[in-house]
Amino acid sequence: MIRESNLIKRVAHWYFGKNVLPYWVILLMDMTIVFASAVITYWISKRTMVTIDNRWAVVCTAGLYALLSLVGAKMFRTYAGVLRYSNTMDLVKLSYANGVSLALILVCSLILRWTGVACLSALSPLETVVTFVIATSLMWASRLAVKMLYSASKAEVSATRVLIYGALTGGVGMAKYIRSQTPVRFELAGFISHEHRIKGMKLLDVNVYSLEDDIAEVIRKEKIKAVLVSPARANDFRKNQKIQDVIIGEGCKIYMAQEATEASVRNGELAEKDIQLHEVSVEDLLPRQEIKVDLKAVEELLSGMRVMVTGAAGSIGMEIVRQVAAFKPAKMVLIDQAETPQHDVMLMMAKDFPDVDCEVIVTSIDRQSRMEAVFSEQRPDYVFHAAAYKHVPMMESNPSEAVMNNVKGTKIIADLSVKYGVKKFVMVSTDKAVNPTNVMGCSKRICEIYVQSLDRKLKKEALLGTGSKEYTQFVTTRFGNVLGSNGSVIPLFREQIKNGGPVTVTDESIVRYFMLIPEACKLVLEAGTMGNGGEIFVFDMGKPVKIADLAKRMIALSGATGVEIKYTGLREGEKLYEEVLNEQEGTKPTFHEKIRIAQVREYDYAAVSKDIDELVEIAQTFDKMATVKKMKEIVPEYKSNNSVYEVLDEPVRSDK
Repeated sequence: MIRESNLIKRVAHWYFGKNVLPYWVILLMDMTIVFASAVITYWISKRTMVTIDNRWAVVCTAGLYALLSLVGAKMFRTYAGVLRYSNTMDLVKLSYANGVSLALILVCSLILRWTGVACLSALSPLETVVTFVIATSLMWASRLAVKMLYSASKAEVSATRVLIYGALTGGVGMAKYIRSQTPVRFELAGFISHEHRIKGMKLLDVNVYSLEDDIAEVIRKEKIKAVLVSPARANDFRKNQKIQDVIIGEGCKIYMAQEATEASVRNGELAEKDIQLHEVSVEDLLPRQEIKVDLKAVEELLSGMRVMVTGAAGSIGMEIVRQVAAFKPAKMVLIDQAETPQHDVMLMMAKDFPDVDCEVIVTSIDRQSRMEAVFSEQRPDYVFHAAAYKHVPMMESNPSEAVMNNVKGTKIIADLSVKYGVKKFVMVSTDKAVNPTNVMGCSKRICEIYVQSLDRKLKKEALLGTGSKEYTQFVTTRFGNVLGSNGSVIPLFREQIKNGGPVTVTDESIVRYFMLIPEACKLVLEAGTMGNGGEIFVFDMGKPVKIADLAKRMIALSGATGVEIKYTGLREGEKLYEEVLNEQEGTKPTFHEKIRIAQVREYDYAAVSKDIDELVEIAQTFDKMATVKKMKEIVPEYKSNNSVYEVLDEPVRSDK
């Protein structure tokens, strides 16, 4: 076996190490096959002695057949392909070419027999047909042999044995794709099918298993090392945590491709672009429904407009920048105080959107004079306000900075939007603003209150005729965590696992909602541009995810051993369950099934503005307790949790 393997490698190195064989070598090979086929056919028909007696006539006739076979080869260019990549179409072309050559040779043979040229017409018409049947078969075999030799020379010694999740819908296409790969990475051992009618049958010569089967036993019996998920079954797989746990529990890797659209799945076939496999991360497995957003209306509104994005270097802000830039706005004004990330934004715009006029500004949104100059010069039509300090423990320790950046900064941007005629102001909020238990969440709730009250004031003035009929519309979007954002839990867990653990989870019962960044930003754009002003749009975040389960899943997927989970206790201001609505809030439906409008309490603008001015003044003293106390006055539902500020929530006792 070792000697045979070495021989294959030597032959492969000689042939496949060279450039593509010249076409005349392929032609010579095919002519030789035709010549040999004619001699063999005559010998089979007439036996040895007759063949020897008529050897010169046989040789001359076979030579004529070989020469005339060039006609069909030329017509169908059977020599033009690379043998190692031969496919079904190449074999069909060979059949057509040999059919043409056969017809030509039969005509010539009749003429030669009629004219008495026996030396060139030794084979009968039937023997001529048999000759080309044999020749065609040998040409097919030679090409398939070269292809198999190439695959054998390039294949890894131990290709990974795999099951494909999904059979008839996309699974067959994936199976054909992995079998055509060079080098061979995967060895197909079977399908896991949703179709009960094909359970127990064979498909592409491998077994079809059902979800009702003991998949763990199948994995062990078949020595499966990985499961490939058909693109057409990606959503089903995400929802089926039971099968995920079985696969991961058996130590198998999971590979997924991008999700396929219905148009890309035809007769079980998938385009190669739809089967770009990658080993899954936990983000791929989180249960979520596909969110479809029609951005045509958004594009019509933003195309040719001047768009400002604050917090442009953050996770949400940068994705908003990418999506808006694709709509070809007249100009983009991108603001963030983080210098290095802003530099990355500038490079990204220059590389991906060189035709978009772009102004990248490094500054803080709470600098009144600087922001006044920016608005005066740039005159944006739309403002997407994503700038905010967002880390809960950090803001719990720095409430004054939370107020200055989040609250004061938002008020400055909102007021300047009104002053300079912005059409629409879209604020990115958070589910932590609902029944806030921390400084960060409360600061964002104050921002929501301010822009809503400002929108209500402008509407009222326009209705009474005391203000402009064309006023800025203020829209708020509220959603939970986004996967892969800066400082989010998944990158943290990944780094902890890489370092051997422990993976730190604050509480065994803590849950969070998650959404993909691109999906969240699409909903922000649609809600923001479709809203009429004054709304707080809440997004359907799907099912909450238990963070402890997320940590366990990431450890299992990593293949790491000995990594423990350590429960550290809730951090300051943190709560077990995030909400997108409080108990007094209801929702109304909108233009999108994943977006609803929160029905919240209305505030008087003058009172809110006065309270915020007082809050900012207190924050500038850097008195933490006084700052948080004022925040609680503005947002009475703000009750601190696991925080030094809990003392401010204690009822005042009166002396008897």
